Amino acid sequence: MNVPRPTLSRRRLFALAAAGAAAVTVSPALVACTTTGTGSDGPDPLIALARRARADTAVIAAAIAADPELTERLDPLRSARTDHASALDREIQRLDPQARPSTAPPTAPRTADLPAVRTAIEDAAREAQGLVGGIAVERVGLVAAITACCTTYAAVLT
Repeated sequence: MNVPRPTLSRRRLFALAAAGAAAVTVSPALVACTTTGTGSDGPDPLIALARRARADTAVIAAAIAADPELTERLDPLRSARTDHASALDREIQRLDPQARPSTAPPTAPRTADLPAVRTAIEDAAREAQGLVGGIAVERVGLVAAITACCTTYAAVLT
């Protein structure tokens, strides 16, 4: 039985992204944000987000390789996650010019499917959202935008 897939126009995608961004509301956790630095003495928490974004692109690529019919649906997400990794790298280097982005390619799964992509994106959204309360205020917008994008894609990848 061939079930028609819902189509997602750019206009609808942007509307969903805007709705997702609106869902990321100002919370008491933002009060805990610091005004400078990474918010801790440990490694920059954005490094893990950049690694996850690269890992997500590998999962997406594996899903496309397993089912090329997913290309049109997943290419915008792959592009977004690539952009997220680049933006995170720039932010990491802004605070620490000595920091170097990881050049090691992520370990690609042998195979993946749409549910695996959705799970990866949901996990990425939760991880990014969890950082909002502990990062510098000037970084909140970037991390919130990544949260909104991942949340939106997870919702439309049904």
